[in-house]
Amino acid sequence: MKGDRVEIVVDAGDTTRTYEVVASRAGRRVETAVRRGVVEVSEVTRNGSVVRTARFMATRVLALVEQPVPREDLSERPLREDPKGQDPLSTQGST
Repeated sequence: MKGDRVEIVVDAGDTTRTYEVVASRAGRRVETAVRRGVVEVSEVTRNGSVVRTARFMATRVLALVEQPVPREDLSERPLREDPKGQDPLSTQGST
């Protein structure tokens, strides 16, 4: 999803460096993979085409932080709304 980010912190000898890969357009996502000692972070389109890729030696990667964009959680909404505008789960009026 647009706005998804992955931060990669890499040991650069006497210091650390931070890199970011961001899903820059709608419909794109960021995928991570660790294969054969290499960490690969790619921005991918809807149909699976790779737009850009960042590769790092796994022994040098200190942190890999995935930061997804907050999405609307559909499970938090009430199942139905009361036509009078009251909360259907409220217990007022019941004794």
